[in-house]
Amino acid sequence: MLFNSFSFLFFYLPIVLAGYFLLGRLALAGANAVNQPVAWLRLAPATWLACASLFFYGWWDARYLPLLLASISINYAGGRLIGACTGTARRRVLVAALILNLALLTWYKYANFFVDSVNALAVMTERGSQPWPGLDIILPIGISFFTFTQIAFLVDCYRGEVREYRFIHYLLFVSYFPHLIAGPVLHHRDMMPQFADPASHRPQASNFAIGLSIFVVGLAKKVLIADSLSPLAVPVFASGAEPTLIEAWIGVLAYTFQLYFDFSGYCDMAIGLSRLFGVKLPLNFNSPYKAANIAQFWRCWHMTLSRFLRDYLYIALGGSRHGEARRYRNLLLTMLLGGLWHGAGWTFVMWGALHGAYLVLHLLWQRLAGSSQARWWPQALTFFAVMLGWIFFRAPDLATACNIVGALFGANGVSLPRQTAGLAALFGELGWQPAFDGVRWIQLAGPGLPVLLLAMLLAFYAPNTQQIFSHYAPCIEKIVQGQRWQWRPTRRWSMGFAALFVLCIFGMNRVTEFLYFQF
Repeated sequence: MLFNSFSFLFFYLPIVLAGYFLLGRLALAGANAVNQPVAWLRLAPATWLACASLFFYGWWDARYLPLLLASISINYAGGRLIGACTGTARRRVLVAALILNLALLTWYKYANFFVDSVNALAVMTERGSQPWPGLDIILPIGISFFTFTQIAFLVDCYRGEVREYRFIHYLLFVSYFPHLIAGPVLHHRDMMPQFADPASHRPQASNFAIGLSIFVVGLAKKVLIADSLSPLAVPVFASGAEPTLIEAWIGVLAYTFQLYFDFSGYCDMAIGLSRLFGVKLPLNFNSPYKAANIAQFWRCWHMTLSRFLRDYLYIALGGSRHGEARRYRNLLLTMLLGGLWHGAGWTFVMWGALHGAYLVLHLLWQRLAGSSQARWWPQALTFFAVMLGWIFFRAPDLATACNIVGALFGANGVSLPRQTAGLAALFGELGWQPAFDGVRWIQLAGPGLPVLLLAMLLAFYAPNTQQIFSHYAPCIEKIVQGQRWQWRPTRRWSMGFAALFVLCIFGMNRVTEFLYFQF
């Protein structure tokens, strides 16, 4: 079930909201009737929402619902045991629990990759047949996110930062459907007080107005922009494609902004959905293409994952505490592992290595150039570096990725759309004879190129969703207010968002998954 599907919008979501607030009213009535309502009634809204979240996950593939429940139960028991132990026993329990989580993630996410790599190496070294039989392990959706969320919970238990251990709240914390499939990575200390707050069990007009408006913004990003850019990107990244210069640039730019608005749209939709239930999620996306350097980019792209990698991996490796050389090593290792987290493949390893190298070069440049800043080129250079990285992120293999990188610089020649063939005489006078039949998929009269231009303008110059809604605290973090385009609960804004929602509904002619679902 997808956020951008009719079954979710008109079946699942209304039923879940109605049940949640009906049980919240019953719990409130019970609290008014007696001084202390019975425990099951007090926890009924959270129980309903947890069961609805498990149903949401099971809708994808019910075979992996027992795996999710087993992971939740084992980690909950591990957290309780860590809290009860003292001395070295706490550390032993933590290490054992972390090993179990990483073993689960490694098996489902990396076993196929490892076996395929060993077999490919055997073929390359001419050792004859493949040494290991291939595996056919299907990756459970969302396993990276619910595993990382629980690893953070275990470490927080070890650090003494966990104060509540109600199982139903922990079950909801891990399985909460707005974040379960593609993040953000949640922290126990941020969510538990909200799940336990009786005020969130009562429907509030302000939460509905803010939540639905943010959700519509995210839906428009996904349906009207990201999905419209997909046809421009898919042919260029097909295995064996030989894109020419213009094809490569348009295809790479299309994917760069498709991923931007796809993930940004999901983050907005998750924040908006959660706000309907009176619960705020952490900010996970904050205009990363406006970043003036690569470090700032990672503070704005998939922010909860970046903080997780920093707090639980980079710092654990030593951070910057043991000299510059080890700091650079730790950065490279962190980004390599971050690349592997996104996907089991050499293209993701290369993507992580590129960003590790970018961060090291950024630190070296800071040491050499100090705090001097130019007006425009740092942002342009950062965007170009990120765009090159997305080629490896999207390509099916390294050969295709390298081919596309070469095409950006003219390695595959230049061809122009058929619609411009009338310029042949002019180019001939200039001594240039480009081909006019090599651009197989650019349609100048279609919606793709105008949407791409619109996406670029919005990403670089428009205020983001959090700035538009900053007066109403859309997420856990405090957002710097924008100067213009401040949302207000007025008739004009309501009519505008209603029209945008209708436009999205008519644009939902086919259901497409979010790009981050594969991670």
